[in-house]
Order: sequence, then C-alpha cells, then structure tokens
Amino acid sequence: MPDLKTTLHLDMLRAFQQSRASLPTRLYRAVKRELAPSVYGLNWGDPETVEPLRFIRDRYVTPYVRSDQTGLEIGPGGGRWTRYLIGFRKLHVVDYYGEILDELRKNFSSPNMLFIRNNGMDFPGVDDHSIDYLFSFGTFVHLDVPIIEGYLKNMKRLLKQESNVVLQYSDKRKVMAQNASFSDNNPEIMRRLIIENGYKILEEDLTSMWHSAVVRFTI
Repeated sequence: MPDLKTTLHLDMLRAFQQSRASLPTRLYRAVKRELAPSVYGLNWGDPETVEPLRFIRDRYVTPYVRSDQTGLEIGPGGGRWTRYLIGFRKLHVVDYYGEILDELRKNFSSPNMLFIRNNGMDFPGVDDHSIDYLFSFGTFVHLDVPIIEGYLKNMKRLLKQESNVVLQYSDKRKVMAQNASFSDNNPEIMRRLIIENGYKILEEDLTSMWHSAVVRFTI
C-alpha cells in the first residue's frame, strides 16, 4: 500500500491561510474582490493571466465542459480550476483532506457540486460509468508513481466510453521540476502507466509547462 500520509498539500493550505489572516481586514476585502490571493492556488499562477495556464485552460478544460455532462476534479485546492468546471450538470470535487474541501466551499459551492473526501486513491460515492470528463492540475505533480497508478486503476470504473481524462504530472527531466516536492516522474513513465492500465492516449503536451507535462487520454 503506497504511503498516503504526506501532508504537503495541507501544509501549503495552512501557510496560505496564515498569510491571508495576516492581511488587514480592509485590504483582504479589496484583494478578495480581485479573486487573488484569496483563492488558494492562484498564488501558483492564474489561468486568466499566465499564458501557459491560459493555453491549458483553453485547450484542455473549457472545450470539454458541457451542461448535460458530468465532470470530476481531483485536488481542487481553493478553486483555481474549479471555476471553469462549474458549468457541468454535475461536478464531483475530490480530495484527501477535508480542510481543502472546506476551503473550496468558501469560494465555490453550488447545488451541482458534490464534495467528496477520499482515502487517497478512491472515489467513494461516484457511480460507475458516470464521468464524462476527469481533470487534475497541481496535484499529480506531487504524487509518487504508485499512488498515480492507484488512481488510474480506480478511476477506470467511473469513466464513460469516449470520456476525456486530463492530468498534469511532474516531468523531472525539466530544470524547474528539480525540487523535493515534485515526484520522480516523466513522460515515459506516465505513458507506460496509462497504457498498461488499459487507456488510450489521445494527446500529450510536453512543452507548455516549465516543470511538468499534460496528457489527455480515454478508456
């Protein structure tokens, strides 16, 4: 069983909350109106303003959001990407930490959203063959390969035929990925994991991100 006890994401959230709490009340309210840095995750880049993230949004996210379909996001943080996914008929948001889901609720909580606390690699309460689009950004870059493989195995039952899965993951071949928080992964490893678990790769983006890569695949 892979070690799921890393507190990296929880530590980052708590550091963010402490920095937010240190802002004077009037300044915090002004900043919140601008959406940053009151939304946890935007401190790593806003898809509205950072060009590589805008490209990811426009190519791999918004074209797949349908009001008659169901989406799922793994590791939503404070909603940096969730805000683009709310247009689904139903949106599952999944995280290992209840505190992170609570943080998301402060910013985005609508009747079509289902907040799910998992056990590390599973999807409790999500029906088989119910997901049209599954997305994760900023999470798998920190997950070790055995945990990624666990997710790949467990998500397969959720997916409809012709569904789309979009994952960002660490590419340790890149200079900007040479830090302790990024997992030991690269496109060759990720490609093998995806194919060996019975998926078909539709598209790979190995150049847009400076420390990672993005892959789109289906069952």
